[in-house]
Amino acid sequence: MVQEQKTNNPDGLPPHRGGGLRWGSELKDYALISVGVILYAIGVTVFMLPYSLTTGGVAGVASIVYYATGIEVQVTYVVINIALLIAAIKVLGIRFCIKTIYAVFFMTFILWLMQRLIEVPDPTHPGSMMLPQLIGEESFMACVLGAILCGTGVALCFENNGSTGGTDIIAAIVNKYKNMSLGSVIMVCDVVIISSCYFIFHDWFRVIYGFVMLFICSTTIDYWMRRRHQSVQFMIFSRNADAIADAIVNTHHGVTVLDGEGWFTHTDRKVIVSIIRRRDQAMMQRIIKRIDPYAFVSMTDASGVWGESFDQFKVSDKRTKEEKKKKNAVLVCVTNNSTKIDTAQQTLGDYYDIRSLLQVGCDTRKEFYSVILGQEPRKRVSFVKKFFGFDAFYLAKDGTVTLVEGNYDQPEYDITEHESLEALKRYLERRKK
Repeated sequence: MVQEQKTNNPDGLPPHRGGGLRWGSELKDYALISVGVILYAIGVTVFMLPYSLTTGGVAGVASIVYYATGIEVQVTYVVINIALLIAAIKVLGIRFCIKTIYAVFFMTFILWLMQRLIEVPDPTHPGSMMLPQLIGEESFMACVLGAILCGTGVALCFENNGSTGGTDIIAAIVNKYKNMSLGSVIMVCDVVIISSCYFIFHDWFRVIYGFVMLFICSTTIDYWMRRRHQSVQFMIFSRNADAIADAIVNTHHGVTVLDGEGWFTHTDRKVIVSIIRRRDQAMMQRIIKRIDPYAFVSMTDASGVWGESFDQFKVSDKRTKEEKKKKNAVLVCVTNNSTKIDTAQQTLGDYYDIRSLLQVGCDTRKEFYSVILGQEPRKRVSFVKKFFGFDAFYLAKDGTVTLVEGNYDQPEYDITEHESLEALKRYLERRKK
C-alpha cells in the first residue's frame, strides 16, 4: 500500500515551530493555576484539617506538624517549598519554576485566608479558634471530597506549566526523563509521609484514610492529565480526499493518504489517516462535513502517540557497556553517494551510524523531497533535521562539512561548519565527552 505525505508548504520546509510567548496565553496559565491553587486549598482546609486527615506531599508534612505542634500549615508549607524550589530551578527551567513560585506563595496566602474565613470559636478552649466540620462527622466523605479537590487542583497547575510545589516538583522532574505518570510518582513519594501520621495519632484508621485520600488524589490527577493528552485517530474514506487532506494540513496537523480499493465497486479510493488531540476533534469533524458530508469516517482512541507535536519516547538505555561501545549515534550524510557514505563511516568510526538519505526515508526521486537537491548546504541539513529528526551533515566536493544538531522539537537548530571530516570527528569527540 502506498503512502503519500501531504504538505501545503511550497518551499518544502515545514512551518516554523517557534514564536514568542503570548501574553494572553501566559495570563490564562496564571489564571488557571490560581483556580487550581484555590481548589487545592479548599480540599486541605475544609475537608482535611478539620477531620485530622493526612495526605501526601508537603501539605501532608505540614498537616502532621500542625496536628503535633499547632503551627499553621502555610508556615511549614512555604518553608519546605522554598528549599525544594531552589533545588528545582536548574532541572525544570526558570519558566516552570516562576509559575511554581507564584503557585507556592499564592497557596500560602490562600491557605491562610481559607482558615480565617471558615474558623469558628472553639467551645472547649475559650479564646481560641478551630476549623469546623462542615459536613458533620462524615470522615470518609471528607476524605473523598478533599482528595478530588486536591487532585483536580494539582492537575490544573500541571496542565498550565506550573505546580503546587512539594512532591509535585519531584514528580515533574521524574516525568521529564522517565515514562512514569505524575500520579504514580507522587504516590510513591508520599507513602512514607502518610505512614508517619501513625506516630501522632496512634490510629491505623487515619493511616488507611490517608492512603485512600492519596489513591483518589493520584487517580484524579492521572484522569485529568490523560484527558488533556488523549489523542484520536481519524480514518476518512472520501471521493474528495485531496481537498480534505489540504484543509487538515492548513490547520498544521499531519496527514497520510493511503491508496485503497472499494471491493464492492472495485474502484480506487483514497483513505486519509490523521492523528490529532481530542480537543481538536470538533474542528476535524467540521472540516469533513464542510467538504464532503457523505464521507465515511472512523474515529478511534489512540492511547499512546509519540512523535512531532505529541509525546516523546521516555525509555532508559538498558544496553550493556559492550553494546554501547558499538554504533550508537545516528548521523545522516545528506547524499546517496555510497563512496561518501563509506568515507564518512571510516573517518568518524564505529560509534556513529552513518546513514544515507534513502535509509532515513528521504527519496529525492519524489517531487517533494527533490527540493533538497537545489538548496545550499545549510538548508539541506536543516531540511533533513526538520523532516526526519536526525542530526545530519553535508560533505561538499572541497571536503568541507556542514553539521546540524539539536532537539527535534525545538524551533532552532545548531549549525556548524568544519573544514574536513577529520575536523568534524574532533568536534564530535569533544561533544561526546
